[in-house]
Amino acid sequence: MFRHPIGILPADIDHMGHVNNSVYLRWVQEAVVGYWEKVAPSDAVAAHLWVALKHEITYRRPAFLDDVVVADVFAEGVQGARAFFSTVIKRGEEVVAEVKSSWCCLDAATKRPARLAKDVVRRFLPE
Repeated sequence: MFRHPIGILPADIDHMGHVNNSVYLRWVQEAVVGYWEKVAPSDAVAAHLWVALKHEITYRRPAFLDDVVVADVFAEGVQGARAFFSTVIKRGEEVVAEVKSSWCCLDAATKRPARLAKDVVRRFLPE
């Protein structure tokens, strides 16, 4: 698991006074990429990029400007060039949103799908 702190900005708040639903996508992007950058070796980070393929968000509670929010990211699996993550966004122990997402790993030079080396995958998914 990787814990990513989230800062809520005034621009994140919509006309209803809470964080706009679209902001959660940015949070997931930041959290998953942060997880990658923390766990993967620096040469793998330099050689690979990530593109989101799919996000499925379940909104549980609204978040507000002064809330302290974190995203807990869990790697769930890797298939070829695809990786699957679960992100739980929380305010304290209260779940604000749950996100299932799939991502495609790209070679940074060619921008083509690339499989991760097994030793890199083991950093996310220990046997």
